[in-house]
Amino acid sequence: MVVWWILLGMILAAFARTFVPHEFFMKYMGPTLLGLVVTLIFATIIKVCSEGSSVLAFEIFNQTRAFGNSFTFLMAGVATDYTEIGLLWSNIGRRTALWLPVVTVPQILISGYLFNIFL
Repeated sequence: MVVWWILLGMILAAFARTFVPHEFFMKYMGPTLLGLVVTLIFATIIKVCSEGSSVLAFEIFNQTRAFGNSFTFLMAGVATDYTEIGLLWSNIGRRTALWLPVVTVPQILISGYLFNIFL
């Protein structure tokens, strides 16, 4: 079952490498605060399985050389995944589900920013 997610991630990464210009990656997903926010939004929208996301995260790193953006893509995809938030909502409660992105997203952005500065 995981193979299909890896295949989807590889197809999306190949599509990004082929059709998205390098300048787009550097302008909108580069090692800046704006780049981190765009990466966060992109990760929220295009969340695939973690195995498939790793291929896309490598493509982001390969195009921008920003380790923090790759980290943000991988971590924010999990923290803002609607299925995980929905599971928390139905099993534990509404407040816990809403606190998941509120607590984790700022930590992810700060960590990604620090990674971009120091790595």
